[in-house]
Amino acid sequence: MPTQPSKELERIPNPKPERDYEIEITTNEFTCVCPRTGQPDFATITIRYIPDQWIVELKSLKLYLWSFRNEGHYHEEVTNTILDDLVRTLQPRRMTVIADFNIRGGLHTVVTARYERSAAELQAAAD
Repeated sequence: MPTQPSKELERIPNPKPERDYEIEITTNEFTCVCPRTGQPDFATITIRYIPDQWIVELKSLKLYLWSFRNEGHYHEEVTNTILDDLVRTLQPRRMTVIADFNIRGGLHTVVTARYERSAAELQAAAD
């Protein structure tokens, strides 16, 4: 059975939840479609995060990113959607998603979206 794109992100337990450490995941194979022109947009996506109790399962992340391939999205929207979906699934301490899109029409776009858990949220998670 061939692998198919999926919006389902999976998580697995963090092997060192008591330690702050950073995970960085990069792919240069991200593609979506410009909603105005229908032309493909290619980007390098970099995800950096400090996990709490969960880390992302990498195959599910690959299939999730693949799921955008034929969908129309503006750069800013898709970057924030990826961040929101990952934060919802993983509940990290901190996360940054950087979408570095290839030049199109002479313009180079890099969108950076960040999430940081508030002190109150960190305290509630510790209790």
